[in-house]
Amino acid sequence: MQETKILWADDEINLLKPHILLLNEKGYAVSTFTNGNDALEAFAKEHFDLVFLDENMPGLTGLETLSAIKNIRSDVPVVLITKSEEENLMEDAIGSKIDDYLIKPVNPKQVLLTIKKLIDNKRLVSAKTSSAYQQDFRRLGMTLNDKLSYDEWVEVYKKLVFWELELEKLDDPQMHEILTMQKAEANMQYSKFVENHYLDWINGSADAPLFSHELLKKKVFPLINNTNPVFFILIDNLRYDQWKIINPLISEYFRLEEEDTYSSILPTATQYARNAIFSGLTPLDMEKRFPTLWQNDDDEGGKNLHEEAFLEDQIKRSLRKDCKFSYHKILTFDQGKDLVDQVNNLMHNEFNAIVFNFVDMLSHARTDMQMIRELANDDAAYRSLTLSWFEHSPLLDLIKKISQKRVKLIITTDHGTIRVKTPSKVIGDRSTNTNLRYKQGKNLNYNPKEVFLIKNPHEAKLPKVNISSNYIFAKEDQYFVYQNNYNQFVNYYNETFQHGGISMEEMIIPIVTYSAK
Repeated sequence: MQETKILWADDEINLLKPHILLLNEKGYAVSTFTNGNDALEAFAKEHFDLVFLDENMPGLTGLETLSAIKNIRSDVPVVLITKSEEENLMEDAIGSKIDDYLIKPVNPKQVLLTIKKLIDNKRLVSAKTSSAYQQDFRRLGMTLNDKLSYDEWVEVYKKLVFWELELEKLDDPQMHEILTMQKAEANMQYSKFVENHYLDWINGSADAPLFSHELLKKKVFPLINNTNPVFFILIDNLRYDQWKIINPLISEYFRLEEEDTYSSILPTATQYARNAIFSGLTPLDMEKRFPTLWQNDDDEGGKNLHEEAFLEDQIKRSLRKDCKFSYHKILTFDQGKDLVDQVNNLMHNEFNAIVFNFVDMLSHARTDMQMIRELANDDAAYRSLTLSWFEHSPLLDLIKKISQKRVKLIITTDHGTIRVKTPSKVIGDRSTNTNLRYKQGKNLNYNPKEVFLIKNPHEAKLPKVNISSNYIFAKEDQYFVYQNNYNQFVNYYNETFQHGGISMEEMIIPIVTYSAK
């Protein structure tokens, strides 16, 4: 390991010889100076990992030296050593970006602790994180072999996301590889679990999770009252891990009241899942109740054009009273800015439903545009792009603005997405839909081991385009590829983010309630 080099400037440096000797014994190389000018000259010529500065030196003061050091290299941590904690001194020091401070007389243990905190922290955290995951890896491995309930599967997924975000901070490819393998194993077991239980769940079994079509009635409508407006914000295609990284920003303005998850219906596609949310109906019931509005896969035109009408109908059915509401779908930056300007008008509504489509567009752009593929070349980069969008989005502006009012805020999504890696051959006729994670058709040819087959769509509360229509769903990280142009399809779609099938990322999704601070 490379030797840590420390610069220490103090006009009474001779009194600190015991401290310097101890640091040398611990393997730190300390260069000492009695004034700021000499310290700055050395700092400009050599590389140092950490700087200790006495605040009260003749000539250049500690604060003046600190400012000059930060102008040379702003990333080097600086510790100010002072005789007092006077408020104005501390404010000036913090404004000049000190990393820590010590009060004289300092003892060697304080100095060592400060060094470990500022220099060795990353290495110590890395070692501890890797060790903790290795222990949890064994526990998770044993858990995956158990007969888990739905709630236990949610906890497994949350635990895997936790470690994914923790290990992302470390430069440890081996740990990342182990986690990736464990996540793949978990998705394989989870897909079997869904395959064994889905039809019972969608038909109302006691152990069923909360589904898309029940979301508003059970989680949102009970919050509507005549006092404070409810803002229901649906970010299309937002995974649980993506919510985890934007949550700290939201929590600056709102108090997190409840973090929960629900399950997307199948197919985990916008046409089905989001329409189910706003209508409060399964796709089969939507087709029956709205024969002129519901769009099947083979129908021409947009598939999510009537969400406001679906929502109005559900509000009347569920609340059985007048409820002043609004619905907005935000597809562009300018539409988002216009909505922010309308906040005062929205405050007159009991319920405001807003759909932000950016993350879904990002996943599709990543498939179609080489530049976006390179920017989001893995899950970590995909999360980073999501965070970058959110930080500069009209959605965050909206959240900031409504945080000044007495409102209830709900953040959710309609489904997640998974990075696909394994092609699965399928043959279908011309009427077969184009989604890579599910297929609907009457003459489908496929490997039965690689799909979840629903022979009778009505059993899964899905419409039938034809009397003999089947649905097949891709599991784990698979994606459907046609026999013709197989290699071309694989080269184009491999490692892209897709949705419509069965995976933890697509089905286990967040619904989070916030209240005004």
